[in-house]
Amino acid sequence: MRRYILSSEIFDILENQNPGAGGEIQLTDAIAKLNEYEEVYAYNFEGTRYDVGEKMGFIKTTIEFALQREDLRKGLLQYLSKVVEDNLIIKK
Repeated sequence: MRRYILSSEIFDILENQNPGAGGEIQLTDAIAKLNEYEEVYAYNFEGTRYDVGEKMGFIKTTIEFALQREDLRKGLLQYLSKVVEDNLIIKK
């Protein structure tokens, strides 16, 4: 996986960026523009990529991070077990 290291100039570009694919302002378009003025660096890493830019990705990320915390893990697992159990009962 790759992550970019961007200068603060990216914010000026994004502020003036026209919508791209899907009618949204695309970071990739802004990165291409930034690369015309200065070097853009990417860092390849191994690990899990979390997409918090969409609803289900945000929920999954929150749950996974909470499960890694000793102070939240037990309570979260109990809560999730109850939610699953309640939903299975309702579906029957």
